Amino acid sequence: MATTAIWGVTDRLKRVLDYAANPDKTAERSEGGGLEQVLAYTQADAKTEKQLYVSGVNCDPSTAYEQMQRTKRQFFKTDGILAFHAYQAFAPGETTPQIAHTIGVKLAQKLWGERFEVVVSTHLDKQHVHNHFVLNSVSFVDGKRYYDNKASYALLRQTSDRLCQEHALSVIEHPEPSKAKHYGEWKAERERKPTWRGLIRQDIDQAIASSMTMTQFFAHLQKQGYELKTAVKHMAIRPPGKTRFVRLRSLGDGYTEEAIKQRILRNRIPERERPSHVRRRRAMCKSHVRSGRKLRGLQALYIRYLFEMGVLPGKRKPVKKPSFRLREDLRHLSVLMEQTKLLCKYRLTHQEELLAFRDRLEEQIQSLHQKRKSLYNRIRRCKDAGQREQYKTQIAVCSKRLASLRKEVKLVQGILERSGELRETLNRSGAQDRKEEIFDEYRNGSRQSGCQHELEKHRSHSQDFRRRR
Repeated sequence: MATTAIWGVTDRLKRVLDYAANPDKTAERSEGGGLEQVLAYTQADAKTEKQLYVSGVNCDPSTAYEQMQRTKRQFFKTDGILAFHAYQAFAPGETTPQIAHTIGVKLAQKLWGERFEVVVSTHLDKQHVHNHFVLNSVSFVDGKRYYDNKASYALLRQTSDRLCQEHALSVIEHPEPSKAKHYGEWKAERERKPTWRGLIRQDIDQAIASSMTMTQFFAHLQKQGYELKTAVKHMAIRPPGKTRFVRLRSLGDGYTEEAIKQRILRNRIPERERPSHVRRRRAMCKSHVRSGRKLRGLQALYIRYLFEMGVLPGKRKPVKKPSFRLREDLRHLSVLMEQTKLLCKYRLTHQEELLAFRDRLEEQIQSLHQKRKSLYNRIRRCKDAGQREQYKTQIAVCSKRLASLRKEVKLVQGILERSGELRETLNRSGAQDRKEEIFDEYRNGSRQSGCQHELEKHRSHSQDFRRRR
């Protein structure tokens, strides 16, 4: 049984090639130690034949990066998706590294061998043996890009299953639908960080629990700032701050239009919306913020943003449920807290102060860099062992200080880039709160009977008449 997946690489081609051909992952390890391992490693024949499971299709693995880059430059396609990274994972204990690597090479040759350069590596660092494929996105034959779609992935899946059957390995007869997740979403959920698709599911669940009809369901979503497409084949929604609509059926089996209708029909009494409970960190800035000092500018912006997120406690009324955009930013909570600490520590309130502070940091970095370079030069000329150790200690101090200053420069740059976005998010959140208040007033007013409405109207007229007298 082998599972497969493929995704595009847009950051650095060198990174994914180094990861795929990592000797720590592709080398067979001997159970012996010490001299036995050293002798086994120094035997060049054994090392090149079977210890490293790395092969190239239409390229040499040792020079694959240069060859792939040459192909891109030849056809003037050096941007966009740089490569495709695929894997093929086998069940634990079902196959050997030799067979797994053979299957991987055959798979690459059948699918991409006529037009693309591919590096195939077999990783042995997990309980299950698995193959990695790094596929150049540009063909060396005609310069056309590889087109990854459902049909190409289906061919990958079918070819993998056929090769597994040829080598007497099991295959997945009935794969479960709707189980695949994007890598970023899977990683965020594993690290217990919020994802925007997960936040949509939470809001839909809350809207379903608070509704008795589809009309009420739509109204609850609109109240939270969602845009709806209902007069289409597949119902879709767009979260606040996003540019694209999301089809409800893509969120899972329980979020299709028919499934939502059935869930609403099972409701007997709609639940009242409850404010979400966010874990609060009370001691975030207590060492830098003095009680009684009024916060202004960027400090006030960041403190208010954390308060609206539900991270900082409030002395007044309880915090409402944060908006979609605020909850999504919980992924970057650690960075926001570090930026807030920096602003409060150095009392930076305006962008001009922030720019001047960054210039001072860069001057200190340049000075320390020159000092460390001078110390390295002294070490090369120094022959006294004791003096060399003193120089090394001073270099370590400079390096530590440089790391701290560079971190602060990065935080300052992040504040400069995101402060406008934070203001816009807070403004949208305030507008959404006012919209919800109007919605609640209209809903509560519509529940009054005609008699009650006339009675209130009569009372207001009576009060006006008394004031005039």
